[in-house]
Amino acid sequence: MNRNNNKIDKINSELLKQISYVINYELKDPRIDALITVIKVDTTYDLKISKVYISVMSKNDTKPEEVVKIIQKASGFIRNQLKTKLDIRNIPELNFIIDDSIEYGMHIEELIKEIHKNDIQ
Repeated sequence: MNRNNNKIDKINSELLKQISYVINYELKDPRIDALITVIKVDTTYDLKISKVYISVMSKNDTKPEEVVKIIQKASGFIRNQLKTKLDIRNIPELNFIIDDSIEYGMHIEELIKEIHKNDIQ
């Protein structure tokens, strides 16, 4: 079991790096005007499906949900690019999910600063 778990961890790590590269350097879509970070990849043990958690910091009024829809529609292109970059037989189906932990952390930090500021006064 541990050996299989290490295999999945290695695949997840490599998928994270390569998906991030493809999205940021090879995916040319004028509708995407945002900083996209791949936070985490979870692949099933049968290597059929990968959940790709991404963070989207939009430069304009584009909503993160819209960016995820665009990227999800481009998942075939992304998988095709991964075929040339990875040494695995089958590239898993990619499901993109918004990870809002960065925004949540920034919100908590603002709340702490506000509380601290009120305590000083």
